[in-house]
Amino acid sequence: MDVFEALTKRKSVRSYLETPVPDEVLAKVMEAARLAPSAGNVQPWHFIAVREEEKRVRIAKGCRYGKFLDESPVVIIACGDKKASPHYYAMETAIALEHVVIASTALGLGTCWIGMFKEQEIREMLNLPENFEIIALLALGYPREKVDIWARILHAIRPRKRLEEILSLETYGEKPEWSSQ
Repeated sequence: MDVFEALTKRKSVRSYLETPVPDEVLAKVMEAARLAPSAGNVQPWHFIAVREEEKRVRIAKGCRYGKFLDESPVVIIACGDKKASPHYYAMETAIALEHVVIASTALGLGTCWIGMFKEQEIREMLNLPENFEIIALLALGYPREKVDIWARILHAIRPRKRLEEILSLETYGEKPEWSSQ
């Protein structure tokens, strides 16, 4: 699958099969994170792959919009090192995590970003050093085919914007000549 196909097929998956993610597959998607760019090549990220059911259940209970994390075979905790890169740790960790999302899609896995969670509880559970901040959680696993009514409604009332709505050339509001205007 090429990168544009992966970008097109990527969606937020909120229901997973119980099938474990093999070590070699997890290593491959995390290699994608390792290859992400960072200012000065500091690489201010650290990822914790949580597979233990008890921990996933505890994490899910603390996530208002991530109750499904307990059925995801892997929950990746994406952490940024504030000491290593005080200004860019969050953005660069997010870039690396998006590499994981696209690589996962290309390998037939599903993912879902979670941005609202009980950070202190997760910090304590995972013994996270103080210099790291949890940037996001990522559900990772093989998607369960299920009709997501909420997603269909959301995409019907709020479809993707057209390229012309998000792109200006040179100054704000200047549309490309090739756009449909």
